[in-house]
Amino acid sequence: MILCCGEALIDMIPGWTAGGHSAFVPHCGGAAHNTAVALGRLGADAGLFSGLSSDAFGQRLATALTEAGADVSCALISPLPTPLAFVHLTGGDAAYCFYDTGTASSALSPEVLPELPARAQLLLLGGISLCNPPAAEAYAELARREAGRRVMMLDPNIRPGFAADETGYRRRLQEMLGLADIVKVSEEDLSWLCPRGDTAEKLRALREGGAKLILLTKAARGAEAHLRDGRCVSVAARPVEVADTVGAGDTFNAGFLAKAQELGVLREAAAGTVSEADLAACLHFAVRAAAVTVSRAGANPPWRSELPR
Repeated sequence: MILCCGEALIDMIPGWTAGGHSAFVPHCGGAAHNTAVALGRLGADAGLFSGLSSDAFGQRLATALTEAGADVSCALISPLPTPLAFVHLTGGDAAYCFYDTGTASSALSPEVLPELPARAQLLLLGGISLCNPPAAEAYAELARREAGRRVMMLDPNIRPGFAADETGYRRRLQEMLGLADIVKVSEEDLSWLCPRGDTAEKLRALREGGAKLILLTKAARGAEAHLRDGRCVSVAARPVEVADTVGAGDTFNAGFLAKAQELGVLREAAAGTVSEADLAACLHFAVRAAAVTVSRAGANPPWRSELPR
């Protein structure tokens, strides 16, 4: 199982009422939730570890997971409210305003970490769940505890404005980057993590930190995979009309991991020994899945049958 560890929340997406008034429309979201749902829809064995609320929004999040075929047995249920993210769109690009304090997602702590099922072979961590304690420390402790026992993938999905303590945020991410086998970054993430040097130097710094495979997404210019031995595989983006970019990176992650699980090369990818042909197949599948998500509102990942060939 690929276990997605991080936030589950409600994205409030700009929309319109039947009477023509502007409004915010609730959509299931959160990096870990988006990825778990997308993995399930793409036919992968996946689950979610997060704090889920028992409120109406929390039940909606849980239903979306089970309908996609994702395992929710690792989620910790509480009566605390579901976090909200209000999305503001500029030319399809999303900016976020988070309401997370005192919620089911943010209340996790290192003291309540459960034992994970043996079949959880890969842990995917990242998103805003890594920004602020106590939840951020819970996920960091999970990474420390499980490093070496399970494959680890990190997508920092940088949200610097959400971190109350940027120095602590950077320190936490640097430690977790050192524990990860696979690191996925956007160009914006890469520039924030490694402010100096050109792209090659920034990628070298990540590899020296311990990553055996780096996935770099470049929006409309496609994606690249960089291995520790210097090999690089790149694929072009699929041209689509963009509704918004909410959940694009999460669906990319799901597409890559679903195809790697299908091909039986998850461990080879994490070890940096995967063949270029298999790596290209995983990247192509990831790009196809992400293209469907950006073509419609909200983090709405595709079912496998919806993917263009």
